[in-house]
Amino acid sequence: MRVGVLGARGRMGTTVCGAVESDADLVLAARLGRGDPLDALIDGSVEVAVDFTNGGVAAHNGHWCLANGIHVVVGATGVPAADLEALRERAAESGRNVFVAPNFALGAVLMMVLAARAAPFFDTAEIVERHHERKADAPSGTALRTAELMNARRERAWALAPAGDEAGARGADVAGIRIHSLRVPGSVAHQDVVLGSAGETLTIRHDSIDRASFMPGVILAIKKVPSLGALTVGLEHLLEL
Repeated sequence: MRVGVLGARGRMGTTVCGAVESDADLVLAARLGRGDPLDALIDGSVEVAVDFTNGGVAAHNGHWCLANGIHVVVGATGVPAADLEALRERAAESGRNVFVAPNFALGAVLMMVLAARAAPFFDTAEIVERHHERKADAPSGTALRTAELMNARRERAWALAPAGDEAGARGADVAGIRIHSLRVPGSVAHQDVVLGSAGETLTIRHDSIDRASFMPGVILAIKKVPSLGALTVGLEHLLEL
């Protein structure tokens, strides 16, 4: 399978290029950095494009790839929901597929699934996520996806604690779950989900300490995307969970 990487000069893109080159079933056919023309994907006969650019351009790149017969794996975070829906429609028309994941680490996916399963049994929940200082979007896509999955399992509202007197100190309210975002040099991707009820708490934590942790999920998505539906969101759909 011939693969092209968008955002290939960034930290994630560089790691993805190395992972593709190390896989016997894949060929790295194109590396695109900022300013490089998307036509290089056609020149390289790319079958699957992996996008680790940013949420502001990933949808545009995805539409271009679908129009040119290329499946898309999106690792860029911060893609608006309306853009994802537009990609779904374009993918259905094109006969090519789009796979999107806020986090490709297998442990992070398990964290989200476990948090969702625990959600119905607790009264409150808060999420603390920490990433490197260059990450532009906050809350992270992983935190938002975690909250989405947790809320989907609830049949009652969360007992949301008051915001307090100091503006912003209590984090963002995402449908009853407060999310606190830290941007700290030396970090990669870290998240704690803290659930509470009377007399007890449950903390589910995941830490990615190296970008290599994302690569098994990225490679799995590359190999699976041609056999998926028009749009698939979340690595949990590719795992037997």
